[in-house]
Amino acid sequence: MKKSFLWILAVILIYGPVMTSCSKDEVEAIEKKDYFPSWNNCEALTALQDYVKDVTNPNSPNFISVEDRIATFDMDGTFVGELYPTYFEYNLLEYRALDDPSYRDKAPADVRETAQAIRDFVRNGKALPDHFDMQHAHAAAKAYAGMSLAQFDTYVKTYASLPANGFKGMTYGKSFYQPMLEVFDYLKANGFTYYVVSGSDRFICRALVESLGIAPNRVIGMDVRLVSSSQGEEAGVNYTMGKEEDIIRTDELIIKNLKTNKVLQITQEIGKVPVLSFGNSSGDCAMHNYCLNNKLRCAAFMLIADDDVRDHANREKALSLGTKWRDSGYHVISMKDDFRTIYGPGVEKVDFTFP
Repeated sequence: MKKSFLWILAVILIYGPVMTSCSKDEVEAIEKKDYFPSWNNCEALTALQDYVKDVTNPNSPNFISVEDRIATFDMDGTFVGELYPTYFEYNLLEYRALDDPSYRDKAPADVRETAQAIRDFVRNGKALPDHFDMQHAHAAAKAYAGMSLAQFDTYVKTYASLPANGFKGMTYGKSFYQPMLEVFDYLKANGFTYYVVSGSDRFICRALVESLGIAPNRVIGMDVRLVSSSQGEEAGVNYTMGKEEDIIRTDELIIKNLKTNKVLQITQEIGKVPVLSFGNSSGDCAMHNYCLNNKLRCAAFMLIADDDVRDHANREKALSLGTKWRDSGYHVISMKDDFRTIYGPGVEKVDFTFP
């Protein structure tokens, strides 16, 4: 202990004068951490860093207090892979209704029909029916009805541990965009609280982001009605749950969390207007616009899937969307130009395979 103290004292005596003679910029440079090793220098990243530096500077007229530093993130296609070959929750329903030996023979006709539409889409390119997001939401509510939340969490994580279709060296549960995880770390270090606001099932989202350390109460998504295991049809206001009961999913859809529904859920569950918003599709525009109406300085970012070499993407469509998002006042993140890596080392895009 004495030797350690003497060594530290020697370092201070030798290097102290050098450190105190450094300029403020030099000290900041020494202490500065590279939060973005997976990013190229780009317009979107510069915009984000300039924004954060401004609103966290107590001397700036745009300073935002910590309690108001709220950021919202869509999930699929924003920081989780979206095309393998379709949304995770679509893949999961297809498996549940058509392949799961414990359920496929019991699946209701409309659930099987919805799952088959997903299979025909991903395997044969047959277009999904109009308003399929709602058709899927109702079918998914039925497909997992009767499961306790613990059972459903295990079910999701078991499927997520499988190799992601269309990729080598990656499971569904690890299909995170590494550059966007660095954004999480950067915002956390600067006093921001970030929420996941997804169109996917809330409990699917919770299962997928648990490994990132995102708390369940910071996840908003599609919801079905829940009951306690012995409640039956009795209203919760009239029923007292017992100590040994579980919480069970029902087949009743409450809300599909897309477009303006995202805004309504943010208002109800967060209670503050975000100052930062991140998404990748038209389903996120309402959330972005809500953010950009904030009286505090705010910004919105759209990620476009324009990298058809390292990921499965429609580059032409993505570039067209990029122009549209810029015209809407959003900053655009290009996966092709802005990301040094997408999923991290050891992950390779391969052809989709089917049994």
